[in-house]
Amino acid sequence: MLARRAAAGQAPVEDARMRKTVSVYGLTFSMPMLLWQLIFFLAPLVFLIALSFWSVRNFRMEPDFNPDNWSRMLGRSVFWEAYFRTLLLSASAAVLTSALAFPASYAIAFKLSDAARRWAIFLMVIPFFTSYLVRVYSWQIFLSDNGIINAALAPLGLGPFPMLNSTFGTMVGYLTLCLPLVILLQLFSLIFVDRTLIEAAHNLRCARLRTVFEVVVPAARVGLTIAALFCFILTFGDFVSPLYLGG
Repeated sequence: MLARRAAAGQAPVEDARMRKTVSVYGLTFSMPMLLWQLIFFLAPLVFLIALSFWSVRNFRMEPDFNPDNWSRMLGRSVFWEAYFRTLLLSASAAVLTSALAFPASYAIAFKLSDAARRWAIFLMVIPFFTSYLVRVYSWQIFLSDNGIINAALAPLGLGPFPMLNSTFGTMVGYLTLCLPLVILLQLFSLIFVDRTLIEAAHNLRCARLRTVFEVVVPAARVGLTIAALFCFILTFGDFVSPLYLGG
């Protein structure tokens, strides 16, 4: 009886020590990442914002608190038009890319063997070894009025379709930038979905498509959201595709 009480009394103390050890351990190994973010992200951003208030005198920037730059930029309608257009295009790209990536990531996660899955991941990483600018330039050969796609459609009596210097061309560039990355992020989330939940849904006679939307997607919603967010952030800050493919 005394041994049980002693053991019960020691358990909370050991749990407290373990929680303290884990938090110190996690804090210690998270410090480099925190310092990295502070030094290479937050500090340059704060410095850039401070520079926006400086004044230029005799072709030299001098420390000042002059809001004219912000007033001139925010007071121009072309700025807001470009901003909201970029916002709309980026949100559309995030939705479109996520919708196109999900069938591929689902098939790789649930239908392929381990060896085939490793090959699929390897093939999706390969495009990142090529410059994004080079890939965008190569799309000009396909999308121009006299390009490969219109040349292939000409014998069928179709075209030429104006695909270059359009919103369609911009979306093609956005997909080139983000689709492999979104597939990988979705895949890493779907791999860790508990298979017993899917088996339980099938045992309860849940259809396959309903299982996907009511079991798989809710279980992987964090990873799917992160993948869409990455796509939105990358496309919102991209100028290569809108410039060279969107005109």
